[in-house]
Amino acid sequence: MTLADTTDLDVLAGRVDAAVAALADLDPAARAAAEELKTALEGIHRAGLTTIVSRMRADDGARPLLFDLVDDPVVRMLLTLHGIIRPDPVTLAERALAAVRPQLHSHGGDVALVRIEDGVAFVRLEGACNGCSMSSVTLRELVETALRQSIPSLRAVEVVPAEPSPAVIPVESLRMPPRPADDGWVKVTRAESVPVDGITVPADGVIVVNLGQRLSAYRNECAHEALPLDEAILDASAGTLTCPWHGFCYDATSGECMSAPGVQLEQLPLRIDDGDVWVRTGR
Repeated sequence: MTLADTTDLDVLAGRVDAAVAALADLDPAARAAAEELKTALEGIHRAGLTTIVSRMRADDGARPLLFDLVDDPVVRMLLTLHGIIRPDPVTLAERALAAVRPQLHSHGGDVALVRIEDGVAFVRLEGACNGCSMSSVTLRELVETALRQSIPSLRAVEVVPAEPSPAVIPVESLRMPPRPADDGWVKVTRAESVPVDGITVPADGVIVVNLGQRLSAYRNECAHEALPLDEAILDASAGTLTCPWHGFCYDATSGECMSAPGVQLEQLPLRIDDGDVWVRTGR
């Protein structure tokens, strides 16, 4: 069988694993030569693929084809192996937490993924678990084990304090007292500058959505591959926000993904002071 005879991901991955395992049976000199050949070929492939991806992404006509190709499992595996695209840790984490939730629910509790940043998963423990027969230490160990097994590159798991979910704030909200500048709040724009049933990108890493005179702020990263949402499509009648890259669709007021259950945009707390829109961007 040649590579042209199949595009089955499991078959291709199995052939790679078998070839790598066969290297162990070679004498040291032959193994060193084979590994050097492998490294050299991988370097050529990585350089060529990087050039192809960069040029396709820079070309308006080729960009849609590139994103279609990335969704192919074999192409995705190839680009991931060469470090050209990164796996989606948020989706992996949500799947891992979904697997342990039945056990947490049996103790009256739950867990929510807050964010993943610099190899650290931040989670919030919810419900009665902290006071039930399952100790908080045991609960944390259960969650951490599940996450580490699903995301080998994870450096740590941090439990953040429980706090109310960020609220959607009406434009006509009452004036709130000023907050200190060092507590993570940033003045990003004027409320009237955010078009009704539109979005704006008022600050680095932030988008603000105005759906029917109700403002919501999100980190400017699609939960799929962390690509920017500058050109996202807001459907006011459906109340949805659609990523322009791969079509992931979100509830515009909560950030909940409607394309992949359990995935979520990172919503940022938002308030309005004298017509100024403030967003808490601090971690």
